[in-house]
Amino acid sequence: MPSNQSPQAGLRPRGLTALPARFRRQRVLIVGCGDVGQRVLRLWQRAGQDPRTARGPLVRALTSSAQRLEHLRALGATPLQGNLDDPRSLRRLAGLAQRLVHLAPPAQPPAGLSQAASSRDLRSRNLLRALVCRAGQAPRIVYGSTSGVYGNWDGEWVRETHALRASTARALRRVDAERQLRQWALRLGASGAGVHVLRIPGIYAGDREGGTPLGRLQRGTPLLRREDDVYTSHIHADDLARAVERALWRGRPQRITNVADDSAMPMGDYFDLAADLWRLPHPARISLAEAEQQLSPTLLSFMRESRRLSNTRMRKELGVVLRYQTVHHGLQAAVYLVGPASSADSAH
Repeated sequence: MPSNQSPQAGLRPRGLTALPARFRRQRVLIVGCGDVGQRVLRLWQRAGQDPRTARGPLVRALTSSAQRLEHLRALGATPLQGNLDDPRSLRRLAGLAQRLVHLAPPAQPPAGLSQAASSRDLRSRNLLRALVCRAGQAPRIVYGSTSGVYGNWDGEWVRETHALRASTARALRRVDAERQLRQWALRLGASGAGVHVLRIPGIYAGDREGGTPLGRLQRGTPLLRREDDVYTSHIHADDLARAVERALWRGRPQRITNVADDSAMPMGDYFDLAADLWRLPHPARISLAEAEQQLSPTLLSFMRESRRLSNTRMRKELGVVLRYQTVHHGLQAAVYLVGPASSADSAH
């Protein structure tokens, strides 16, 4: 395991005969086992801690897709069909796991709701209501949130203690999810419940759907001119999986950790770097006023927020050693995976 103490340590009272391995192993549930959750499973497989053997945790993965069941089994997890939008499908989750990874994003609400209603994360609410078993025990949770909860800080370095300035409905739903999880853990603290929140910026990887800037470069999407540009942070999907795995075993309860690499660059520089690596023209630069006329509201929302994430706590407390220390390292690996721009799939 990545920590000095295995997850099984301390579970057997002194003087008792050793229990069979299947009763000593930690039970883990992954909710939202998409790209990042599957990378966590692969970490255990590569480390010789395959969940199907006595050397690793017993892992279950909740999925709403019947087509994903066999794939999750191949990665060593026992798949469970359930939908966070349907509370009745979650009844089996109570008491199922000692530790839980929550990576499911909030649902997009229907149009026409008030700002307050559209800022709630009903999926997290449904999940939390399903988790507590009759014995009163509750799992330790790692939640994958977003750095968008910080809002705009005009390029400042942002630590976990900074105030939240979320302004978009998308980010406000994450604020609501964090609030629900932390209040739930405080209310059930005596039962062992705890929540470790990971605040995650832009995720990229060459083998991740939409995981590189190549598609935008090929479409010629313009960027802000330098005087209007914003700072953004990134994390490679493989390094994010390492951070999730570390937080699962080593994360302190009721704690927040930024997950980001060491890059500190404006958004335009990131796309220019990608253009150079793929040998494509640099995107055109336009003013913020021009961007408001030409770009979608979603894209504009990212161009109105400028911040740089401090990763000190991630390194010191979780002990995460980055494989891709900067976006330069990660994008070089992505070019190798994706190939030249002329033959690459523009959906990337």
